[in-house]
Amino acid sequence: MLAFAAALIWLTGLAHSILGERYILMRLLRRADSLPKVLGSTAFTAGTLRFAWHLTTVAWWALAYLVFALGHGPVGRDDVLLVIGTASLVSAVFPLVFTRGRHLSWVVFLLVGGLVLAARGQG
Repeated sequence: MLAFAAALIWLTGLAHSILGERYILMRLLRRADSLPKVLGSTAFTAGTLRFAWHLTTVAWWALAYLVFALGHGPVGRDDVLLVIGTASLVSAVFPLVFTRGRHLSWVVFLLVGGLVLAARGQG
């Protein structure tokens, strides 16, 4: 039952990214003239919209993994921290790539990921 729920969550994340990119983001970003200029251009705005959209998928996939793992027995504190830390580090890559590091959320995601992973095994 939980494996099926996890698969549905994972597939929802995949559909969110693929369909959202194709039917929402691409069409929205073609209208660059209607996007607000942040930090001097619409490129930053477009990159922010794109990475923020896809971060939802990262979060859903982390949740799907936890649901799947719970279907196979108890999930310990360190397991949960590993998933959260890894999802945070993956999330740091998105603003680095899509805004070339200009959106500073990558710093926060990187710090959170590092701190959470460092807390593993410390009880």
